[in-house]
Amino acid sequence: MPFEGNRMRIVFRCDPALAEMLPRPVPARGVLPDWLRKMPPKAYSEIHGREIRTVKQCPPFVDAMTHGFMILLPCDVTVENGAFEWRWDIAEPSTKGHPRSPLSFHVAEQLAGAPLSNGLAAIKFNSFWTIELEEGWSLFATHPVNRDDLPFRLVTGVVDSDHFQDAGINFPAIWIDQDFSGVLAKGTPIAQCFPVPRAAPELVFESFDVARKASYEKTVADVLAEPGVYRKQFRVKRAR
Repeated sequence: MPFEGNRMRIVFRCDPALAEMLPRPVPARGVLPDWLRKMPPKAYSEIHGREIRTVKQCPPFVDAMTHGFMILLPCDVTVENGAFEWRWDIAEPSTKGHPRSPLSFHVAEQLAGAPLSNGLAAIKFNSFWTIELEEGWSLFATHPVNRDDLPFRLVTGVVDSDHFQDAGINFPAIWIDQDFSGVLAKGTPIAQCFPVPRAAPELVFESFDVARKASYEKTVADVLAEPGVYRKQFRVKRAR
């Protein structure tokens, strides 16, 4: 499973009986929320007395949202008074032990003592895809970045998917919007994932030398002098 140029090749596999029914994982940039598209690029600030740029024009904010790939909810899930229901007419998986339900649950006691616990059972988004990574890399799975509009919060985890690649990864989440009533739609992003190297980094600490001090001062001055300096001079263009 070699790298192709600077890209890691990630292999997704599923039960053959479900191959034509499942939404595939997609690059995160392909499922940006409508609210980001509709956000104004500028908004008036009483403190500044003028219009200032919103986070829509902040490359780190947007790049975080477009990083990696998304696992998608495979069918509509209706939520009413804390109850979850779905009607998903799929074929019987041909693989023994394979799930058919989009959700299962963790009892509340599994989160006992954790600050994220709300005293209720956690939901678990069942995975219908296995994920294979290059040797030495793990899969970092987290809540879709900056998606506070979603009624759940995924519990972040790291899985060694260079070795654990023959079964699906399930994604636990806390349902935080107790007043939510409606449909969590098929295709909703449920987990944002990206490969991370497993090797521990070497942390090096240094004081500025003369050249670094001069670079610091110039960079700060440039950033304060005009908008878009990071985007124009430092941001690396993302591959599509």
